[in-house]
Amino acid sequence: MEILNFIIPFIVLLTVVVFVHEYGHYYFAKKYGVGVTDFSIGFGREIFGINDKNGTRWKFCIIPLGGYVKFFGDRNVFSQQEQQEILKKYHQTDKNKLFTTKPLYQRSLIVFGGPLANFILAILIFSFIYMFIGKDFTPAKISDVQVDSPAYVSGIKSNDVIIAINGKKIESVMEVSPTINTSTKETVNILISRNSSEIEFVVKPKTVKTQDNFGNQINKKIIGIKIAPPSEDINKKKLGPATAILYATKETWFVTRATLEFVGSMFKGKGDSSQLGGPIRIAKITGQVSQYGFVAFLSIMAYISISLGLINLFPIPLLDGGHLMFYAIEKIMGRPLSQKTQEGFFRIGLFLLFSLMFFTTINDLRDLGLF
Repeated sequence: MEILNFIIPFIVLLTVVVFVHEYGHYYFAKKYGVGVTDFSIGFGREIFGINDKNGTRWKFCIIPLGGYVKFFGDRNVFSQQEQQEILKKYHQTDKNKLFTTKPLYQRSLIVFGGPLANFILAILIFSFIYMFIGKDFTPAKISDVQVDSPAYVSGIKSNDVIIAINGKKIESVMEVSPTINTSTKETVNILISRNSSEIEFVVKPKTVKTQDNFGNQINKKIIGIKIAPPSEDINKKKLGPATAILYATKETWFVTRATLEFVGSMFKGKGDSSQLGGPIRIAKITGQVSQYGFVAFLSIMAYISISLGLINLFPIPLLDGGHLMFYAIEKIMGRPLSQKTQEGFFRIGLFLLFSLMFFTTINDLRDLGLF
């Protein structure tokens, strides 16, 4: 039964974020008159499905790790000559439903629609939480500084209030730890309010192995401060729609930027590769977080949705970003890349994706203590 506590929340979460992603493709495809034959959640053998009045098969398949939208007449078209041969097989009415006949900007929007939908989902979830549950605005007032800690050595003292880290305004005590931990720099610039004066300190965090609230082993950056505001100082506010959307957009951008910076640090050999996880780790974390209730589950859904949207924008063939890269090249060259060139890129993309899957699976197994 315990394993179901992880699998069920994971499948629900993945179904929602994948459906939203694929619906983004579907929405723009229908907007521009592209025929859609299949809308699938999952891969492999179909479990069940229905046909709508437009002939689209909406279905769930046995492997729930993704999904796809299949367009009318969908196939890889590598050259203008091949495209012309395909077009000869269709009547004019059917030609108008083909993805390949659409202008470049429409094809680009159809492809970009998936990641865009994921970002919109995250913003909507954060907005919902800020409007109906509230957002924390408790000042980040330091209650204690450990002797000889990085903060202590830098000159930070008790009763100092953190107002910015690396130029990012800190509006809540809840923002301090994530901002420090997502920084890819060796030092962090911390702006302090002390006796009505603002002072900036350069602090070099120390990375320690510790456990999170669920008992998972993690690497965490610490500077040796304690922020524990009394209950009477906690300031949580429910926001209006416009303000909630503004803060939700800021949170989505913060997560996106932090992820890109982390990926950049990985390429530079400075990032902690052990933090990369795949479906197994996501399922584990989703199950753990969902035990804290519906709001916590929504929050992790928003973060996973951002990750899915962002990963799909990476310029790797087979991903949405890879297709957008090809369209950019087509715009510059005035024609698509040759069949041989595109096939070569797709092989590279397939290798990269399988390598990433293998690497993250090894990390997941290590996280479970099986490796």
